[in-house]
Amino acid sequence: MTTQQFLDQIQDLPDVCIRTDDASRDTYSHDTWPVSTVQGKLKRHPYRPDAIVTLTRVEQVPRILAAANKVGVPVTARGLGSSVTGQPLPQYGGVVLDMSKLVGDPQLDETNLIVDVSAGMCGSDLEEWLNKRGYTTGNYPQSLARSTVGGWLATRESGQCSSRYGSIEDLIVRYTVYLADGTKVPLGANPRAAVGPDLRQLFLGAEGTLGIVTNVALKIFKLPPFSVSEAFRIPSVNAGLTVMRQIIQSGIRPSLVRFYDFTEARFALLDNAFEGCALFLMHEGTRQVAEIEHAVSRELVMAAGGSSLGSQPVQSWLERRYDFSTVEKLMSEPGGYAETIEVAHLWTGIEALHRELTTALRPFADHVLGHFSHVYMQGSSLYVILLGHAPDDETAAKRLDDIWRTAMEVTARLGGEISHHHGAGLARLPYIAKVLGPAHGILQRIKDVLDPESTLNPGKLGLQTKYHAS
Repeated sequence: MTTQQFLDQIQDLPDVCIRTDDASRDTYSHDTWPVSTVQGKLKRHPYRPDAIVTLTRVEQVPRILAAANKVGVPVTARGLGSSVTGQPLPQYGGVVLDMSKLVGDPQLDETNLIVDVSAGMCGSDLEEWLNKRGYTTGNYPQSLARSTVGGWLATRESGQCSSRYGSIEDLIVRYTVYLADGTKVPLGANPRAAVGPDLRQLFLGAEGTLGIVTNVALKIFKLPPFSVSEAFRIPSVNAGLTVMRQIIQSGIRPSLVRFYDFTEARFALLDNAFEGCALFLMHEGTRQVAEIEHAVSRELVMAAGGSSLGSQPVQSWLERRYDFSTVEKLMSEPGGYAETIEVAHLWTGIEALHRELTTALRPFADHVLGHFSHVYMQGSSLYVILLGHAPDDETAAKRLDDIWRTAMEVTARLGGEISHHHGAGLARLPYIAKVLGPAHGILQRIKDVLDPESTLNPGKLGLQTKYHAS
């Protein structure tokens, strides 16, 4: 059965918008993955859906999924399209299910510190709504104003203050997911449960391949009454990593921990003459606790050879932390390209990963920048940011391919995690089965049971599908 026959079955659903025009199909064949952006500049649309279905009511989801599943039309859920790895791009055509209009009024539970929210709600809208009432999710991805709550779950994201508040898997209380055949499955724990495995974790990071999330309940926190921040000059990458590890392993939980290597420190401080690495710290809470924690962290930093740069660099960063303009301006120029690749490793492996990764990627860009954040007792994430100019967009596309291949091969060889929180999408697709090993077979078995017709986002996570690329 064709996509049009499927659309005929759902066209009577109230408040459902169906688009099949070329302009819409072109738009929805791209997200903010730089590779996809360059393809758009070259007027190439390799991941073009047959149609876009925008819904506004939760009750529309099961009928849409059941119809698609029955007739064999792929469905790829999409939020605001802010993915930087190609997760919402349909590999096999079919329908893109636009969830960004699935927005209702949040429900606040001030006794249990929980907020119930629709999956399509934009992160910044939710945060603003909570802030007015004295609360926060503590979840601040750089894409806060460009991403949805449902997208956070689908990609297993982590915000800039995860060292204090946790990542999305720590913030989830409950949510509702619809399976490929339209079956509704509520999942939750009040506040913890020990009856079988925690199935809430199953759908996090699954990129819409196992089910589609519609409603989410998140933990919230009271807005901290006090914060103290400070930036420091650090003599070396080793010294910075050592003090980050000492801080987090001491039991202190800063809300912000960002350590920039020699190259990115100049960008972070907006000072092209700066020499050294830079560490940004911020502690929040009651004044007494925040000041004590900061004093202990500061003592560790000074013992590692650090020197204070004051609080202004951190405050300046906070004011511009959601600003994408540098990358967007570069990407808009002929031959301009940029890429951000986040990986992770244990403390015993993160320094070598940084050294080898930045060295291997240096031939592919004008600037190769590195910083560490999202710290844990056992290790840290690592960002490598690349900025470059090529003679033309064709060459830029080739360099982006080289960047991804090199980054993934180096990270896998050194035993690191090939993604910390941007997920897999299309960017990491060729490497998933290798790095997951036998676990990938388990994932395939789960897919076969929950979505035997391979209706949901087929092909993602390297999962087998009956469809063929058009």
